[in-house]
Amino acid sequence: MADVKSADIADEKVEVINDTRGTHIDPVAEKKLIRKCDLHVVPPVTVLFLLAFLDRTNIGNAKIQGLTEDLHMQGSDYNIALFTFFIPYILFEVPSNLIIKKVAPSTWLSLIMVLWGISTIGMGLVNSLGGLVAMRLLLGLFEAGLFPGCVYLISMYYKRYELQWRLTLFFAASIIAGGFGGLLAFAIAKMDGIRGYGGWRWIFIIEGLVTVVIGLVAKWWVTDWPETASFLNDEERALLIARLSADSGDAVMNRLDKRAWKRILRDPKIYLGIFMYLGVVNTGYAGSFFVPTIIKELGFTSAAAQVRSIPIFIVATVTALVTAVLTDRLRHRFWFCIAGLCIASVGYIILLAQGGLSAGVKYFALFLVVPGGYITQPITLVWLSNLMSGHYKRSVSSALQVGVGNIGGIVASNIFLMSEVPRYWTGYGVSLGMLWLCGAACVAMSILVKFENRKRERGERDHRLQEEDADNLGDDHPHFRLTT
Repeated sequence: MADVKSADIADEKVEVINDTRGTHIDPVAEKKLIRKCDLHVVPPVTVLFLLAFLDRTNIGNAKIQGLTEDLHMQGSDYNIALFTFFIPYILFEVPSNLIIKKVAPSTWLSLIMVLWGISTIGMGLVNSLGGLVAMRLLLGLFEAGLFPGCVYLISMYYKRYELQWRLTLFFAASIIAGGFGGLLAFAIAKMDGIRGYGGWRWIFIIEGLVTVVIGLVAKWWVTDWPETASFLNDEERALLIARLSADSGDAVMNRLDKRAWKRILRDPKIYLGIFMYLGVVNTGYAGSFFVPTIIKELGFTSAAAQVRSIPIFIVATVTALVTAVLTDRLRHRFWFCIAGLCIASVGYIILLAQGGLSAGVKYFALFLVVPGGYITQPITLVWLSNLMSGHYKRSVSSALQVGVGNIGGIVASNIFLMSEVPRYWTGYGVSLGMLWLCGAACVAMSILVKFENRKRERGERDHRLQEEDADNLGDDHPHFRLTT
């Protein structure tokens, strides 16, 4: 998610019409403030998300190091262990984001991180499928608050066309985790036999211990809301709030009353955002859970498969960051989403038609599937965030998008069937269809945004200013312009 320099801000089109504040913002002070936010807001939550994604997906590396054999797992047992994580993860994301609005983010994120780290350690100590499933359920419960909470926190520090770069930097942690996890698992697996534990157990234990330690540190490392952030002085805090107010204008939602809930739950943009994320997150999880296995089945050893997964995720990280720069600078989201979907689709088509293709071509297809998916996935998050305005609207919308959207993770956990090794017809076919569910939602969102902006330009939404909650409309405010 690429940096928007002060020079870009100077010629930025006004997204909120007739903002009457007339606040003068010193561009030098503003540039210094943005740099300070970049140093204090994004790095800590990025590290937290890296560890979260490692702990969530390291089961894919543990699988090829002996997990399924030692726990006597057969048939769909591995798929069951994968998807049980998502049940509490989906159910508790909205409640968690309502809690983080009331509790200091540093306190809440630190607490849940320590708890999921303990759950990860537990996965290395279990002796049955039931024990593994129980630990995965706890992992999903405690990790539920991290991702939407961090997206919400980051979005409260930056203007809309500054957000993609920062959020992609944060999101890149999940991509890096795919490659770094393979390298780390390759190294940790050499501990096989120490204290009688298999290498796969040490993967969970070591990574879980690191999470617990960083979780304790996070209480003093993660920042809180702009209004209470300790790294800002009073002057900087006033400047930050002024520039964010200039970006959103009067489109605020600072009360979560009955009318606010109605506005949130009746907003079609939220539901389209959910389907956008649901469709593409399937590919993200499929890559993390199954890429090591897919590469191994091309004829490589477990160690060689771990190492060969790394370049795929490096390419995905670079392409996601480059895309973030472009989408912020061009102030556009839709066509970048479609581009990523097209790239990933070509990869899936190659894998579906893999009969007679060499291992090298199949391996190349993974360089299309994973990077293509990761071009689109972070943009869907930022696009919906850009379309929301107001503390509570962003809180609930980000949690709903990530929470319900992670049904795509349940799908990814159950479509790569052992009976279809190595062709995975169901896995590749369903994943391709899910991508274009995302594509259809993106098209619908683009049409809706343009239609709504034209309505507001013609003054056809001005009647909302006469409603009793005119001071709490959020992005329903007729002066707020939606992002394309």
